[in-house]
Amino acid sequence: MAEHRAHLTIMRTLIVGALMALSPALVSAQSLAQTTADTLRASVGSPGIVVAYHMDGVDDLAVSGLRRRGDPTPVGEHDLWHIGSITKSMTALLVARLAEAGRISWDDSIGTILGADVPDMHPGFAPVTYLDLLGHRAGVVANAPVELTRQLAAGTQTPTEDRLEYASAVLTQAPEEDAFSYSNAGYVVVGAMLEASTGQPWELLMREGVFEPLDLTSAGFGAPGTAEALTQPRGHIRRWGRLRPVEPGPGADNIAALGPAGTVHMNAADLLKYLKVHMSRPPDVLRSENWDRLHTAPAGMDYAAGWVRMNGGGLVHTGSNTMWYMMVVSRPQEGQALVIAANSGDASTLDPAFADAARNLLLKQDIP
Repeated sequence: MAEHRAHLTIMRTLIVGALMALSPALVSAQSLAQTTADTLRASVGSPGIVVAYHMDGVDDLAVSGLRRRGDPTPVGEHDLWHIGSITKSMTALLVARLAEAGRISWDDSIGTILGADVPDMHPGFAPVTYLDLLGHRAGVVANAPVELTRQLAAGTQTPTEDRLEYASAVLTQAPEEDAFSYSNAGYVVVGAMLEASTGQPWELLMREGVFEPLDLTSAGFGAPGTAEALTQPRGHIRRWGRLRPVEPGPGADNIAALGPAGTVHMNAADLLKYLKVHMSRPPDVLRSENWDRLHTAPAGMDYAAGWVRMNGGGLVHTGSNTMWYMMVVSRPQEGQALVIAANSGDASTLDPAFADAARNLLLKQDIP
């Protein structure tokens, strides 16, 4: 998975720095989504781009380019996009909703929930709670060993069984000493805890606890589409200097065990809807104190629960599985939400380009 400590630093520097001082003074600009999508595609070379935003009480969505390099089929407004680590905020929302429903507790610890399943757990992890894991403050390594990932990719177990094996592998290691350590594995531990507590797979919990209540009808898991027909965009990876499409199937996404950290897909309209929920914080989704838990970073830190917190109260995150790339922004005080995505995963190129586009778009300036 593309996100790790260095990548998160880039995200903070380029995106947070670019957006945190934006002026709230806005003018109407319905055509900016298409301008942004076309300009981005030309500048970054991704086969396809989608841009969707909510500003001044108006939604706009535009696509540009192709579903698959080398094929003339254009991307469509309702096409599905892999959201990568933006899944993390959805897993965090699931935790909050289950806690509010009394099915789990915010005070549940790894030791209490998984102690019997992981008897050789390092004692340093026993007191770690959901919020510690959701905020990357648990000291869990970034990912499990590559050998285990390859083994689990064979698909001989259920995702729930894989998740527990994955969690066991990282929880027997000594915790990292850094106060903040970005960890995909930590979210796998969250998934394993939820499954142990509820007896239901994370995928079902997500559908029942997040997708259905929020009416995210396009949401699903893994690389979108099928290899048999080009009904959805393909992710692309750079090999030998060229972007090459990756057909749905083995190798088109992270292993299923990593679901809670980043395997969701959905269309841009649904993702924009999801961002607007985080902006409006409806009480029928969560009580105010639980929204605060998700959106508040500890003193001296800027990472909350699946979100980087910007000055002024905005939220931002990027997502990638190395074949897709996405950035989302939610600025409740300004009434703004933004989705930018590509069906390619060159973070070094897309990070700065997306940050510049977000700054220009939200400022309602012409894209140079």
